[in-house]
Amino acid sequence: MPEWFGRRALCLLLLVGLGNAPLHAEPRSVAPGFPGMPKGAAIVVMQPDIELFSLSAGGITEPRADWTEAALKHVHEALSHKAAGLGLTVRELSEEDADELAEINALHAAVARSISTHHMSGGNLSLPTKDGKLDWSLGDAVVPIHDKTGSDYALFIWMRDSYASAERKVAMVALALLGVGITAGFQVGYASLVDLRSGQVLWFNQLVRGTGDLREAEPAAETVSALLKDFPETK
Repeated sequence: MPEWFGRRALCLLLLVGLGNAPLHAEPRSVAPGFPGMPKGAAIVVMQPDIELFSLSAGGITEPRADWTEAALKHVHEALSHKAAGLGLTVRELSEEDADELAEINALHAAVARSISTHHMSGGNLSLPTKDGKLDWSLGDAVVPIHDKTGSDYALFIWMRDSYASAERKVAMVALALLGVGITAGFQVGYASLVDLRSGQVLWFNQLVRGTGDLREAEPAAETVSALLKDFPETK
């Protein structure tokens, strides 16, 4: 079972916190002193890190390469559409460069999980040294992205999603008759805007929910819109 899915209890706690969050952007989603991106700035959209799973009757997850391939296509199209309205110079990595920079995507995933756990969730999991501020960095690991693309910023996307198998759907109905509820799946996503000169995470957002579907174009576009809600304005 993937590590992310084993963190379901924490995800449920985050859902409670997100349910009580205000609808407008919070300062905690933006790094201190970041006013927004200047017009004409260049942003590179990193290859999204996405994986989809089938959820068995007993809750075991099985990777589905066909679903993941479809999700990557739909998310890429939705990101391209979103990027067109940002008023920025948007660049994409070639497949060769994306493969070469894959380790940076893995680093982002680790940093994003830390932000989700120790910053967005708040409470006892907060780090006193951060003083409630979005103060995380990928360090100089992002310099190769700047060197290859000449971009000022990078947008990182990480998503994991699971969907009930036919057997689990049957189990859900049977258990519901007994007054027991089990989930049909879970969607978790992180989005980070990173300064490619300093490595600082300038903006962060997350999705933690039991809805959404990346396997089809329209719901995948909705997921991307939700994940990029309150993305920094261009000044």
